[in-house]
Amino acid sequence: MKPYAESCDENREPILSVIQSLLKGCSTVFEIGSGTGQHAVYFAEMLPHLVWYTSDCIEHHAGIKMWLQEAGLENTPAPVELNVSTSAWPQQKFDAVFSANTVHIMHWSEVEAMFAGAGAILSGGGRFMLYGPFNYDNQYTSESNASFDSWLKSRDPESGIRNFEDLDKLAQQAGMLLRYDYEMPANNRILYWEKSRTS
Repeated sequence: MKPYAESCDENREPILSVIQSLLKGCSTVFEIGSGTGQHAVYFAEMLPHLVWYTSDCIEHHAGIKMWLQEAGLENTPAPVELNVSTSAWPQQKFDAVFSANTVHIMHWSEVEAMFAGAGAILSGGGRFMLYGPFNYDNQYTSESNASFDSWLKSRDPESGIRNFEDLDKLAQQAGMLLRYDYEMPANNRILYWEKSRTS
């Protein structure tokens, strides 16, 4: 059965409204943690000038392929096997990297590996767009985010909503500078970094 995440349908239009302008002039996007593949299909259809590369751990590939095959788009290649900590990252350079709702389910070592990998595969001037809930100065931005964080930690004590400041430090270490922090519905954000053209 084809996997389905209701949240993808709920947040795809607000996300598109932000990333559409950020991806002007780009031709390739690498998505980290594509999950069901729903975002990839929607964004690739709405942004046909892009080749949208999906990636995830191998156990998610069957579901991603169902979505890609049903959509039949020409700009969505087969998914890339990627465990951020243990897999070899692509040798190809990409204009942009996108990831949604990933860092709060990863362990911190995986978050570190993800940022280092994203920085490595971005071309100079490339864009990294990260969607999800974030804390600021170790403070929750809403009661619902605090409850969500408690639920995450009850499932996996090493997961949880991440601090913006910690993520921005990882981005800087990977040669990326924050350009904008977009407020999104449901107490989410899109963090947007650009890779230095000289790194």
